[in-house]
Amino acid sequence: MNIFEAMEKFGHEELVFWYDKTTGLKAIVGIHDTTLGPALGGCRMWPYENEEDAIVDVLRLSRGMTYKNAAMGLDLGGGKSVIWADSRQDKSEALFRAFGRLIQSLGGRYITAEDVGINADDMAVVARETEFVGGLKETSGDPSPATAVGVLEGMKAAAKTVWGTDDLSGKTVAIQGLGHVGSILAKMLKEEQAQLIVTDIHPEEGKLVAEELGAEWVEPGNIYGVAADIFAPCALGAILNDETIPQLQCRVIAGSANNQLKEPRHGLDLLKKQIVYVPDYVINGGGVVNVADEFHRDGYHPDRAYARVRQIGTQVAEILRRANTERIPTQEAADRMAESRIHVLGRVNATYVPE
Repeated sequence: MNIFEAMEKFGHEELVFWYDKTTGLKAIVGIHDTTLGPALGGCRMWPYENEEDAIVDVLRLSRGMTYKNAAMGLDLGGGKSVIWADSRQDKSEALFRAFGRLIQSLGGRYITAEDVGINADDMAVVARETEFVGGLKETSGDPSPATAVGVLEGMKAAAKTVWGTDDLSGKTVAIQGLGHVGSILAKMLKEEQAQLIVTDIHPEEGKLVAEELGAEWVEPGNIYGVAADIFAPCALGAILNDETIPQLQCRVIAGSANNQLKEPRHGLDLLKKQIVYVPDYVINGGGVVNVADEFHRDGYHPDRAYARVRQIGTQVAEILRRANTERIPTQEAADRMAESRIHVLGRVNATYVPE
């Protein structure tokens, strides 16, 4: 791939490659846009098949964080990092400390936190080498619960748009992915008395969660075709594509996975099928809202953070209303709102600089 062409296409400011021969660390940091402030976005640890897959992932994810942070009303830009390794066998203190030195070398342009394959204990090691890290146990901690709360609020808002009520009791929800967020969301939906159909690429662990919740288990490849009211993608991205969309038998798509649409045109395909798609970077914004609260001048306050997370339902309702009024795909309505905020605030000249 032509990296500079890709950066130009998606509007990236910076792409940093890092290799540490002592630990074998292979990391990439993507800084998409810092108009609203320093780039905030988690670190993903994943065993990519090749380096191009890793580059494409960090480019897509970092761009998504710009839109997510703008949509959440945060004074932060968008960035993301990936570590090309297997989180189940390649973690070490030395590797995460090397990664921390990479983050520190960027001088605050990028702030990292947890994402897929990374937890608060890993971030604590990273924090021994850099101040530019969030999601630590002593502050906001694991962002997964906040993300799940936001997804539930967004799901209820979508349900009210489609069925006239946000009551999820009796609704069938198909959850793809029972990781940190997916498993918490599943438990919340069980409390809402929803019927659950679940799957995960790690069946030995996923089936235990399914059994605990009394959920129906299906094999990963079968989750798209199940009859459900709501489909909740909570794993990796690009799962809404030419192959999977024709299989869908749901009215709403609302889940925590990033970059669910493989291409923008797939949002139009969902609109044609009369499936309400809740834009991923809006509904899954609870985690970043929670982490961002750490950077208030008076420090982290969980009540304030979660109050803001619960506003995601209101944001989702407004996006769905605009999409319906303007007859455009929902992700286009969300993009317009985020881009408007970046454009307007990017032209505001500061008259006060805090000490």
